[in-house]
Amino acid sequence: MQYLLAIDAGTGSVRAVIFDTLGNQVSVGQREWRHLEEEGVPNSMSFDFKANWALVCECIQEAIRVANIDTKDILALSATSMREGIVLYDKEGKELWAVANVDARAHEEVKYLKEHFEGLEEEFYAKSGQTFALGALPRLLWLKNNAPEIYEKVASLSMIGDWILARLSGVIASDPSNGGTTGVFSLVKRDWASEMATKVGLKDDIFPPILEVGTAMGLVTQKASVETTLSTQTQVVMGGGDVQLGCAGLGVVKAGDVGVLGGSFWQQVVNIPSQTPSPQDMGIRVNPHVVDGLSQAEGISFFSGLVMRWFRDAFCDMEKLEAKERGLDVYEVLEEKASCVPVCSYDIMPIFSDTMKYGKWYHAAPSFLNLSIDPEVCNRSSMFRALEENAAIVSSINLERIKAFSGVEFSEIVFAGGASRGALWSQILADVTGYKVKIPKVNEATALGAAMAAGVGVGVYESLQSAAKELVVWTKTYEPNLENKKLYDELKQKWQKAYEVQLKLVDDNITTSMWKAPGL
Repeated sequence: MQYLLAIDAGTGSVRAVIFDTLGNQVSVGQREWRHLEEEGVPNSMSFDFKANWALVCECIQEAIRVANIDTKDILALSATSMREGIVLYDKEGKELWAVANVDARAHEEVKYLKEHFEGLEEEFYAKSGQTFALGALPRLLWLKNNAPEIYEKVASLSMIGDWILARLSGVIASDPSNGGTTGVFSLVKRDWASEMATKVGLKDDIFPPILEVGTAMGLVTQKASVETTLSTQTQVVMGGGDVQLGCAGLGVVKAGDVGVLGGSFWQQVVNIPSQTPSPQDMGIRVNPHVVDGLSQAEGISFFSGLVMRWFRDAFCDMEKLEAKERGLDVYEVLEEKASCVPVCSYDIMPIFSDTMKYGKWYHAAPSFLNLSIDPEVCNRSSMFRALEENAAIVSSINLERIKAFSGVEFSEIVFAGGASRGALWSQILADVTGYKVKIPKVNEATALGAAMAAGVGVGVYESLQSAAKELVVWTKTYEPNLENKKLYDELKQKWQKAYEVQLKLVDDNITTSMWKAPGL
C-alpha cells in the first residue's frame, strides 16, 4: 500500500494526516498551538515559527507511528494552512518574523493607507479581490515603521502552509489560493502584483515564485528527514489555502459549484471564472481557487459555530445532562427539541454576524430581538432554532449577492463542517435558500484536499477535479420546502431592517460592536 501525507496548519492546531491513495484516512497526529499577542502591540497575533515547527515535527512523527508504515511508502506530501498568515525570511531563507491569520496590529497603517492613498484600496480590490484589513501591505508597513532593523533584512515572503513546505523541501514558493489572500495579487493572472507594494513605498522584490497547487517542489531534505522521520524519497508538493483545498476535498471544483462550510465561522463559496470582475461595492471577498482558471467568491459569517457553542455552554445544562443519560451529543438533543418549534421561531431575531460588507465591515452588539415572556414561546428550544435559522439567513443573503454580481447560476449547495451533522440545520439551510443541500461523507475535507494535491504532484491523480470525482462520496440530500422558504423570505427582510438599526446603536456609541475590521 502507498500513502499520501497532508499537513493542515489551522488557527488553533496543526495536524498531520496520512491517507491511502483511495482517500481513506489511516492516521492523524495533532497538536494545539497558540498565537500570542506581543507585549506592547495591541491586537497582534504572532506566529512562533521555532516552537511551531517542533509541533509540526511531532505531528508528523505521531501520524507515522500510529500508521505503523514504512516512510518510504509515503509517496508525497503537501500542506494547507490558515490564510492571510505570513512568514518573512532573510536572504539565507531563515525566518525573521511571522504573524497568524487575524493579526490586527496594523490598524493605524490601514487607516494611513485609506487616508493618504485615496481610491487605492478600491483599485487594488478590483485586481486582487482583497481589502487592506488583513492583507500583507499594512503588516509590512507596520514592520517598516516599528521594526526597521527586521524589515531591512526581509528578502522573501510566504504563507504559513508554504513555510512548512519550505522547511521540508528547502524551496520557498507560494500558490495562488493562499498567496492571493495577501492582496498583492492578480486574480486574472494568478500571480503577484508587486507594483502594489511599489505604490505604497514597500519592497517589491520579496515575492517568491508562484506554483499552481499540485506542482512538485522537490524531495524531503536530509535535515527535514532527521527532524520528522520522513523519507528523503518522499516528494514535497505545493498545497494551498485551507478553505479552497477544503472545497476540493468536498468536490467543489467546477465553475458554478457552491459550498457552505459550517464551522466556527461560516464561509459561503461559489466557484466563478477567474476573469469575473470583482463587485464594485467591495461587499464580497474574491480569492483564487486551487483549480487553475477559477476564483472563489466568498461570503463569511462571523462566529456562527462559536455562538452556538456559547449558547450551549451558557444556557443548556439540562440538555447536557439529558444527552449524557441518553448517550447522545447535546446538539442532537437540542435539534430534537427545536424541530418541534414552528418555522421562523416565533420571529425571534438573533443579532450576531452581519452579512458580509468587506469594504467596511463591522457587526452590531450581540443580542436577541423579539423575545417573549411566554415560556411556551420563548425558551431554549426556540432560541436554538432561531440561531440555526439566522445562520442560514445570513448565508442565503451572501449567496444571493454573489449570484447578483457574478452572473453564475446554481441550484444546489454542498454543506460541510460540524454544522452539517445536524439534520435540522441542513433542512433549514435548504428551506431558507431554496436550493438542494448535499452532505458529503468526509470528516477531514481540508486534509483530504491537501492529500489530493500531493497525489496530483506524483501522478496518482490526473487533477484535483478527477481526484474529487473519484474520492468524494455523498451521504444525504435535503430538498427545499418552498412553502417554508416564503416564510423565511419575510423573516429575512425583517432581520435586515432590524440589523441596520442595531448598527446605528453602535455608531452612536450606545452599544459595543461584536467585531470591527482594522482601520475602522
